[in-house]
Amino acid sequence: MFPIYKKELQSFFYTPFAYAFAALFMLLFSLSFSSGIAKLEGSNTWAFSFTEMFYSVILYFIFLIPLLTMRTFADERKNGTEVLLMTSPVSVLKIVIAKFLANVTVYIFMLLGTAFFPILTAIKGEVIVSQLICAYIGIFFWGTMYIAVGMFISSLTESSILAAIIGEVIMFILLFVDDFSNTAFISQYPKVQSVIYSFAAQPRFAYFSEGFIRLSDMVFFGSVIIVFLAWTYIAIEKRRWNRG
Repeated sequence: MFPIYKKELQSFFYTPFAYAFAALFMLLFSLSFSSGIAKLEGSNTWAFSFTEMFYSVILYFIFLIPLLTMRTFADERKNGTEVLLMTSPVSVLKIVIAKFLANVTVYIFMLLGTAFFPILTAIKGEVIVSQLICAYIGIFFWGTMYIAVGMFISSLTESSILAAIIGEVIMFILLFVDDFSNTAFISQYPKVQSVIYSFAAQPRFAYFSEGFIRLSDMVFFGSVIIVFLAWTYIAIEKRRWNRG
C-alpha cells in the first residue's frame, strides 16, 4: 500500500500541480482574510472570529476539491495504467485507501499553509484558540468528506474533466441540503424534512466553527467518508472482475 501512496504523492509534489493548487487555495483564503480585516477599519486591534472565513472556504472547496480528486482513478483508466493496478498484488481496498490518504496528505499540506493567518492575527490582536482548533477540525472533516466523494466520482469515469464537473455539482448539492429541507414544500412533511436534514453537513460544521466538538458530528462525517470509500471500492472491484 505504501508504494501506491508514495507514487500518488510524487504525482502531486513532483509536478507543479500541487503547488499551483495550494497557491490558488491560499489566494482565496487570503481574500477572505483581507475581507475580514477590511471590516475592522479604524480599529487598532484585530478581534474577529475565523468562523466566517471558514464558511467562505467551504464554498471554495466546491471548486477546488474536485480538481484535486478528478485524476485519482479517471486518469488511470484514460492512460491505461489501471490495468497495472488491477493486476498488482495489492488489494483494491488498499489501493483505494492509499489514494485517499495521498489526497488527504495534500489537503493537510494546504491547511498547514493557512496557519500563517491565525498567527498573524494573534500578533496584531486576539485569537480564540479553542474555537480556532475546533474550526480546523471541522474543516478537516469537511474536506476529507469531499475528497471521498470526489474519489467515488472519479472511479466512475475516464474523463477527469467530467469527474470534476460532476463532483462540483454533487458537492454543491451537499452544501445546501439543510436549505432544501427548510423549503416551504418539504416543511409540509415533517418526517421527510427530518430525514433530509439528518444528511445535512453544514449545520454539523457550524458546531465545529463555533468551538464545539460533538461525537455525533464526527460520526456523521466519518460515516459519509467510509460509505463513499466503500462505493469507490465496489466500483473498482466490479471493473476488476469484469476484466476477468
